[in-house]
Amino acid sequence: MKNFYQRLLRPLLFSLDAETAHHFTVELLRGASQFDLALRVLRFFQPPSKPKTLFGLNFPNPIGLAAGLDKNGVALPAWAALGFGFIELGTVTAKWQPGNPKPRIFRFPEQQALINRLGFNNDGADVIAERLHKLRQHGRWPAVPVGINIGKSKATPLQDATHDYLYSFRLLRDFADYIALNVSSPNTPGLRDLQEPAALAQLIRAIRDENSRSQTPKPVLVKIAPELSSIELEQIIAVCEQNDVAGIIATNTTLDHSSIPPSRDQAGGLSGAPLREKSTALVREIVRKSKIPVIAAGGISDAESAREKFEAGAQLLQIYTGYIYGGPGLVREIMDIVS
Repeated sequence: MKNFYQRLLRPLLFSLDAETAHHFTVELLRGASQFDLALRVLRFFQPPSKPKTLFGLNFPNPIGLAAGLDKNGVALPAWAALGFGFIELGTVTAKWQPGNPKPRIFRFPEQQALINRLGFNNDGADVIAERLHKLRQHGRWPAVPVGINIGKSKATPLQDATHDYLYSFRLLRDFADYIALNVSSPNTPGLRDLQEPAALAQLIRAIRDENSRSQTPKPVLVKIAPELSSIELEQIIAVCEQNDVAGIIATNTTLDHSSIPPSRDQAGGLSGAPLREKSTALVREIVRKSKIPVIAAGGISDAESAREKFEAGAQLLQIYTGYIYGGPGLVREIMDIVS
């Protein structure tokens, strides 16, 4: 099946502009999510169940869909049918926003990489909350954990970021099995400043206090950048430990484009195979310095790169770019090495 995708389907998709192909695929899966027969066909790709329990949630397998592929949460049943052990939708912002000007996604097949500068294009928290409410009402909610990744609206000043995150958190928490705070995308100006200890502590404390008022508090995770120094990472870990963060997602895309030929380079965050080593090193360092569970993302494109992340100490994995290049057989391929 992997060869079928790479020889036939991928060339068709890659003949389209990258963002057009993305929307085409998501819309197909959105349609499939409405029909039981289509979902049964997609379940052909499901691997055998190998359950994992983490921060109080039961995962049928440890391979998740990373945020970014389904920003607006339109195809959750299809992703579950395809065999993902959990799904992270988003990034969702408090306000609707169109994102950065197009073109804004670029493929680099020789490097098995993507560069994107999408800029948190999404329907906004209000619309997405209503969509998720209808999905649950209609009995089509997926039987796997659903995480919701939230970020700062571009128009919101950095000093008001906490209020922005709180708005999205209040609207979306009842639909989420966990909430991920995205403070590390390189495509929203100033966002990575929220990784600075004082700003991060303020944000996490506000979310923690709001979370504690709920009858069913949700695990809160933080998604971090791959370029952090050891000192910066230690500071982030300390803030997370002090504020009961349930997990760290390592990592977001990178601004290190050294693997891309200068003549073809583009502004934005780089994902895919070139991020593999940097991401694994950060996972290993977090595990060495903390007991906070780590979800690894970055450069996972086959069983070998997945094994590397598990051996570094990751509890769960998330895939995105590797899925675009490897296709729907990738989850099963990775699960073959999970004990």
